[in-house]
Amino acid sequence: MTQEATPHHRSLWALDWLNVLVADVKTGIGPYLAVYLQASRHWDPVSIGLAMSAMGFASVVAQIPTGSLTDHVRHKRWLIVVAAAVVATGCLWIVVRPTLLGVLVSQALIGSTATIFPAAIAALTLGLVGPARLAERMGRNEACNHAGNVGATLLAGLIGYVIAMEGIFYLVIALSGVTILMVLLIRADDINYLQARGARTAHGATHISGLGEILASRPLAIFALAAVLFHCANAAMLPLLGQWLSVGHDHGASLYMSACIMVAQCVMIPITLWAGRGASAYGRKPVFMLGFCILPMRGVLYTLSSNPSVLIAIQILDGIGAGIFGVLSVLVVADLTRGTGRFNITNGAISTATGIGAACSNAISGVVVQAAGYRGAFLTLAGIAAVAALWFGLMMPETQDNDATAPEPILEEPPNQLLAEPRSG
Repeated sequence: MTQEATPHHRSLWALDWLNVLVADVKTGIGPYLAVYLQASRHWDPVSIGLAMSAMGFASVVAQIPTGSLTDHVRHKRWLIVVAAAVVATGCLWIVVRPTLLGVLVSQALIGSTATIFPAAIAALTLGLVGPARLAERMGRNEACNHAGNVGATLLAGLIGYVIAMEGIFYLVIALSGVTILMVLLIRADDINYLQARGARTAHGATHISGLGEILASRPLAIFALAAVLFHCANAAMLPLLGQWLSVGHDHGASLYMSACIMVAQCVMIPITLWAGRGASAYGRKPVFMLGFCILPMRGVLYTLSSNPSVLIAIQILDGIGAGIFGVLSVLVVADLTRGTGRFNITNGAISTATGIGAACSNAISGVVVQAAGYRGAFLTLAGIAAVAALWFGLMMPETQDNDATAPEPILEEPPNQLLAEPRSG
């Protein structure tokens, strides 16, 4: 398949629905775990923070190996099949063994394999549509992802309220099964696997950059630190908000969390579509900077009211900031690794950075809540977010010059090249 080839409509349709379904599969039950442990199991904040961190720390360990595996594996669709099965197993284990050890093991299991979803979907997307159309397609991917979150969140909230909090786990298990079906509907012949790893051919040979060249990239190092700081500030905000709203409202805790998630996810749908187009029209940095500046404002605003309606409304800012980050982070990595053949492992390295930030965020916030209350924790996270915005604004260069708007050589897979991968997957 050359760059000019158009994938079959079934593959693009299946990619849309894969993003819809995987939204709630890739993190298990995500922030609902904090609510479940608080409202149904009555765990203390430190234990909840530890449980929430287990998945993050496991993700940190798995991200780079996952990226390397995604670059090299010949059957990328089957990576998603295996990951969905493992997530389903982990969710079932939490219900069966809701002890601290059982939850920690299951969260580590989910975290170590859930890294496959974003890596494999990004690779499949690049392999299907090519670098020239990646910005708009990533915006569509994220919009579908957040639309899926809205539907699943509404369903999860109703299940947790009407039936039981444990029902949310079984919802994720069911969605995992449908995810497996959908990824297999993507036609293997539509995927260019050299293109999917960001490689190019020249004079009949495939160029793959050395890892040392990637590690020496100053813009990637700057972006990695910005990602750590952003997620150190962002990751714990929603679980903390859910815990705060659930205090004294055990029965309605799942509905409060659902409202928080739905507000953010509904905002993310148009924001991600705009971010993909805006990144091409205005450049990566101006759009990304908006996401960085929103985060400290959100943390401070949480401390100004205890009214549930106000706190839930502030989640609009979460939709803007997180929506922009989800689209732009992949585009920046694609820009900086274009033609290197190291797109997926580099994307995994950046995901490692975000995982470090997220794991630290949950661990730090649990301790701060214990010592200074929820308002103290939100202010701490807002301070970290301000540092992240300052660092990104002062140090990060514009990367659009490396974007695929420039002419791209046609990728032809030479028959006798060791690194050339087949189009079946």
